[in-house]
Amino acid sequence: MTLADLIGLTGVVAYLTAYALLQLRMLDVEDRRYLGLNAYGGVSLLYSLAFNFNLAAFVTQTLWLAFTLIGYARSRRARRMA
Repeated sequence: MTLADLIGLTGVVAYLTAYALLQLRMLDVEDRRYLGLNAYGGVSLLYSLAFNFNLAAFVTQTLWLAFTLIGYARSRRARRMA
């Protein structure tokens, strides 16, 4: 296993942890920890894809990260207005 693989696997753990905590209602979609886990997952997997490219995975991770950043921006804007 390479370092890139290991980093990618930590991203998978982050994604699954975020999803599990959301489903268990331990985190909310507005929670910065949820957004942080998703952002870390996306960045980690994109890093690993730089060493072992897969187009479908690249598109999925890029969009997942973009949606996470949009969610973060909306959450931050809502907190400032409150």
